[in-house]
Amino acid sequence: QLQASGGGLVQAGGSLKLSCADFRRTFTNNAVGWFRQAPGKEREFVSAITWRGGSTYYSDSVKARFTISRDNAKNTVWLQMNSLKPEDTAVYYCATYFRGSYYYPNSYNYWGRGTLVTVSS
Repeated sequence: QLQASGGGLVQAGGSLKLSCADFRRTFTNNAVGWFRQAPGKEREFVSAITWRGGSTYYSDSVKARFTISRDNAKNTVWLQMNSLKPEDTAVYYCATYFRGSYYYPNSYNYWGRGTLVTVSS
C-alpha cells in the first residue's frame, strides 16, 4: 500500500529527499512516520507528522537536519534529509500511524517496503 522511494548513495554532507506514496489511502486522517533500520540494528523512529501537518516529531539524531512534510491531496509524505552522515545509512520505511506513541513501530499498522540510503564518508 505504501511505496517509499528516493534512496541512493550520497556522500557525507549531502542531501536526499525520500517520498512515500500511499496508494490505498491509508494516510487519510492519520499521522505518518518514517523509521529506519541499519544492518544488525533494530528499527528506529526517525520522524512523524500529524494528519494536517500541524505537528512534527523527530528523533534527536536527525533533528535540525531532516524535515518531514506531506501533501494530503497527493497522498504523499516526504522526508528531506540534509547534512547526511554515514550513521544515517539504513533502509528507510514509511508507515501509517494507528495508535499509541509515534516513536514505536508497533504504533503503525501499514508499512512500505523501504528504500536504501547509503552515506559514504
